[in-house]
Amino acid sequence: MNTAKTFSSLFALLFLLGISTAAIAQQYVFPQKGQSADQQKKDDYECHSWAVKQTGFDPTQAAQAPQQQAAQQPAGAQPGSGARGAARGAVAGAAIGSLDGEAGKGAAVGATAGAVAARGQSRKQAQQQQAQAQQQASSQQSAKQQNYLKAKAACLEGKGYSVK
Repeated sequence: MNTAKTFSSLFALLFLLGISTAAIAQQYVFPQKGQSADQQKKDDYECHSWAVKQTGFDPTQAAQAPQQQAAQQPAGAQPGSGARGAARGAVAGAAIGSLDGEAGKGAAVGATAGAVAARGQSRKQAQQQQAQAQQQASSQQSAKQQNYLKAKAACLEGKGYSVK
């Protein structure tokens, strides 16, 4: 397997899991006023809490959300799509079968083919809609996370840290 294909597969996997590149973002915090490691942990926690209150986004809770949403949205055929397809197929099959004098056989074959085709089309549409919803949710989560990171950085900078 070549490197480009490996990266492409990895990106597709991350996308399906609802993980965006912003979700992997990390802040680097440097004390500029001689703060101890314990003080930095305390300040980091206080700024985390403040940023959550300001933005309504908690990255410790948000990591679970995309996986739960994906599990709640099954991508299957729409109820009744097979019956509607069978009816259309039966009509077409009967019309074709009537040319040979066997409208009944043509209707049966057409109904089966129509039902299978309609279910497949409905399932494909449902999967596309689910993928689109997941992409939109991932984009929204990414924007919320960026706002959270900005708020936390502003708080830490106010406490005398350099944030990159």
